[in-house]
Amino acid sequence: MKLGKEAFPALTGIRALGAAAVFFVHCPFYLGYTLVIDVMAFFFVLSGFLIVYLYYTNEGITRGKVKNYFINRFARIYPVYFFLVTIAILLKNDFRPLFLFKNYTLTHALFYNQADRVIQQSWSITVEECFYVLAPLIMYLLRRFNFFVSLMFGAATLLVALIVSTLPISFLHTANFVFSITFFGHFFEFYCGIFLALMILKVQQQHQPLLQGKKFTLMGTTGILLCFAVLMASGNMNDPDKQIEYVLVNNFILPVPIAVLYYGLIREKSFTSKILSSKLLGIAGRASYSFYLVHVLVIEYIALPYIEKYFNEQRNLYVLTVFFLTQVISLLIYIFLEDPMNRFIRNKCIKEKTTT
Repeated sequence: MKLGKEAFPALTGIRALGAAAVFFVHCPFYLGYTLVIDVMAFFFVLSGFLIVYLYYTNEGITRGKVKNYFINRFARIYPVYFFLVTIAILLKNDFRPLFLFKNYTLTHALFYNQADRVIQQSWSITVEECFYVLAPLIMYLLRRFNFFVSLMFGAATLLVALIVSTLPISFLHTANFVFSITFFGHFFEFYCGIFLALMILKVQQQHQPLLQGKKFTLMGTTGILLCFAVLMASGNMNDPDKQIEYVLVNNFILPVPIAVLYYGLIREKSFTSKILSSKLLGIAGRASYSFYLVHVLVIEYIALPYIEKYFNEQRNLYVLTVFFLTQVISLLIYIFLEDPMNRFIRNKCIKEKTTT
């Protein structure tokens, strides 16, 4: 697998580690205690950064021509999702029309019924898709006005969603639901990435050299660890009575040090950046989307019925075995489906090639 010349290889490594962290939540080691860390903010900040960095100065977007942008997003996200969600539907043997519609249109995570999510973790793909749909408008507001006006638009979408959540319907359902698994509740995480993108674009326009030391990397890492410590010490992840405190830390405080960390990884030469930019993590990062979607299917339909029985009390060895098996499967999906389909759709549908 050729990695190519990635602009930010350390951030590709972040994707690999984030996907691995999600796997170990769903298939945890036996440590004698439960450790649950929500890493989705890392993905959402990264998405906000990459979309604005890649498209903010894109000629088509600035002229309001968004066809190629949406083709790129479709080619990147949908083929592998369609493939894996179809497998999951066949395995569950559930062909209810509304169930199929919600899953194939990626609207399933906008409704409260968890039974309608055939791939449970794909709720975050719905969050990402909502951002992709709104991103051209967000970038228009950035160019036409400023970051603050665009941020107020994001806050307005949250306010509208919270108003809708008061209605007795499954769509957006409750305030807790909005803050848990919708773009509207997570909008600030994307905007932290957007602000970072604007900073990096400005730095690059001014041709500023890389920074000496690792101040921002250390500041970001320290802030992230402090946020995780607060969440774990207070048990907010498992206590509905502390939902407000959890949302405040996870959705509105944690994204700030994540953005600071990303700034350090981009602008500073550090040991952390070097490790995250390694070829191994680069390969895993490229396949992280396939890994993220397929890992629960591997756990439920391969590992539990066919592999676990051979490990008896060797829980940790079992977890590592399933992890590496999932990595192999996700790499195969990336090499033979995700990347080829991505290229095929762009070559067929886009006359003027654009950045991903």
